[in-house]
This record gives sequence, C-alpha cells and structure tokens, in this order.
Amino acid sequence: MILVDKKIFAGGLIMIIVGIIFTVSINATIPIGQTGMTDEEIIDLLIAQQEIQDFNTLSGILIGIGFLLVLISFGARRKKGSVKKEEKKPAK
Repeated sequence: MILVDKKIFAGGLIMIIVGIIFTVSINATIPIGQTGMTDEEIIDLLIAQQEIQDFNTLSGILIGIGFLLVLISFGARRKKGSVKKEEKKPAK
C-alpha cells in the first residue's frame, strides 16, 4: 500500500490539469501577421505574441509546481507507529 497525502495529491493534480487547459487554450489563439501591415499593427502584433508567450510560461510553471506537489504527496504521510522525534532539553 502506497502512502499518499490525498489533499496534496489532489491539489497537484488539479494544478496540472488547469495548466494543461491554459496551455491548450492559449496556443489556440496565437495571433499571426499579414502582409502590408503598418508599423503600429506590427508593434501590436509583437506585443500580443509576447503576452501569449508569457502566459504560456506561466502555465508551464503551474504545471511544474503541480507535478512537484504530486511527487511530494507520495512521501508526506507517516506510517502508523513510527518513532516520533522528541526534543531534548539542554542540561543546565
């Protein structure tokens, strides 16, 4: 039986799913340029492309943190009857 902290596991899994959904939806709306664009339109296009790249980076970070939470959840719970650490008081 694998010891898993279910709350951390569920949170990590939700973060992974949301990150993947954001990545798919962001990549579906990539703006593309056209021939004969003015300088102002080119600047707006470059800004929009940079924003999409930044959102893609943030969704990648969300996926990464979710994956780390899933990994952490496998070692987060202690076994029953394990030895508890006790603090020793210094001798005076």
